[in-house]
Amino acid sequence: MNLTNYHSHTLYCDGRAGMEDFIRFAVSRGFSSYGISSHAPLPFPTHWTMEWDRMDDYLSEFRRMKEKYAADIELAVGLEIDYLNEESNPSVARFRELPLDYRIGSVHLLSDSKGEVVDIDVSADVFRGIVDKHFNGDLDKVVHLYYDRLLRMVELGGFDILGHADKMHYNAAAYRPGLLDEPWYDDLIRDYFAEVVRKGYIVEINTKAFNTLGTFYPNERYFSLLKELGARVQVNSDSHFPERINSGRPEALEALKQAGFQTVAGWHDGVWIESVF
Repeated sequence: MNLTNYHSHTLYCDGRAGMEDFIRFAVSRGFSSYGISSHAPLPFPTHWTMEWDRMDDYLSEFRRMKEKYAADIELAVGLEIDYLNEESNPSVARFRELPLDYRIGSVHLLSDSKGEVVDIDVSADVFRGIVDKHFNGDLDKVVHLYYDRLLRMVELGGFDILGHADKMHYNAAAYRPGLLDEPWYDDLIRDYFAEVVRKGYIVEINTKAFNTLGTFYPNERYFSLLKELGARVQVNSDSHFPERINSGRPEALEALKQAGFQTVAGWHDGVWIESVF
């Protein structure tokens, strides 16, 4: 089986184990390559992002791990960088100047009409409360804000992999069942993925929620569309625990196969190449 993963979080952010714990587990399970991608710093402190004063330690520890395990596995270092606004996103110079192998671009945060930043990467019940409190129950507005931010991030660039491309879909559909079948939402998704593919980003099939919620990000219903558009894809577990680095991967690869995919993008000899699975 194709065994790789490029989205994982260690104790440098909100992960639950050290960098070496993840790498050792990947080696023990026969992974051919593995990437560490801590949550990048934001302009304000959070419980889930790394701070800038730890960046040098993060990069130094990775260099030690890469040297130590050079005979066992190919390692790569990245960051998962949020689009927050025009001053804080993957394209800004401070992130682009870091000596990283790759960058994941993601959206976790929105701003309400008062400018308050709210986290939408939450449970469905908490999401419902956020929509009602911060957006007066206007789910359509929240959905458009989310995809507008993603599209702006796509336009600005500065990253290689699109992280959990439609992360909101589960919570939004829980808020209003049937949303994913509404024509306007389907049109929005199609236009969004067309632009992502046009720009050449790798689309991550994020398996983090598969074992708990039964869904991938993006939703499996869009795998055929991604194939039709000519997207490059890869399967990542977004793991915060070493023992979960392969969670959902076999199921995601099978779903991709059913949609017509035969390869996924992997990090080999310092570049992204397509590997048959």
